[in-house]
Amino acid sequence: MKDIHFLESKGIDVKSSLELFGDESKYTEKLGEFLVGIHTKIKQLIVFMQKPDMPNYSNCVRSMKNDARFFGFNKLADMAAEHEEKSMVGDLYYVTEHINDLIQETNSAIVTIQEYLNGGEEIKKEYAETVDAIETYEQDTILVVDDSNIVRNFVKRVFAEKYNIGTANDGEEAINLIEKNKDNGHIKAILLDLSMPKVDGFGVLEHMRSHNLLEKIPVSIISGDSSKETIDRAFTYNIVDMLSKPFNDSSISIVVEKTLMRNDL
Repeated sequence: MKDIHFLESKGIDVKSSLELFGDESKYTEKLGEFLVGIHTKIKQLIVFMQKPDMPNYSNCVRSMKNDARFFGFNKLADMAAEHEEKSMVGDLYYVTEHINDLIQETNSAIVTIQEYLNGGEEIKKEYAETVDAIETYEQDTILVVDDSNIVRNFVKRVFAEKYNIGTANDGEEAINLIEKNKDNGHIKAILLDLSMPKVDGFGVLEHMRSHNLLEKIPVSIISGDSSKETIDRAFTYNIVDMLSKPFNDSSISIVVEKTLMRNDL
């Protein structure tokens, strides 16, 4: 664990927080819970923005603001406060335009806390176990993200003899897999559904864009929603292609090969 002055050097108002906690040990003990909390809340905020659900967005970002202020992460708290104010009046435009800034500041806070805890015996055990349980791919893989078992098995059947197929049941699971494997380079393409529980496809795309991953891992959309609004929105992200459900062997094969070619280019 680093010295408490490490946090102060990062601009964290530890002094004010210690007035609330009483001493460094109690502050550090609870900091792991704060880490888990903001990690979860930022994913929830993306979901609420995409729905859009401004009342729940407002409640969630207010909780983030209060927690951040409590632990001395005032820059994050100030940004969350602005999002709270705008979302309370239904200003979806502001939220959409500025959520990347909030994501980046949240990620900065996460990195700072992880550095301070130095790998984190203080991090909640269940969080650590969740991270450890996420699959690490040891060969080149196409990741299929869809809440339909039928679709996942269909893609497996078509490509089983040619590619390793990884699967995720929802956007949250997909984000965890992407984060766990982003540095090993084994996710060669992602087939992504848009309508899923927990975190939808747009939440995954937003996460990837904010982490500059869409340039590294090509994504094509497989969706039952072929409305012009959805298609236009999907292509605001740097995706390769979009395939409407239901699809057959030939059409999914074409999209997969096209998506993989992005890597070659």
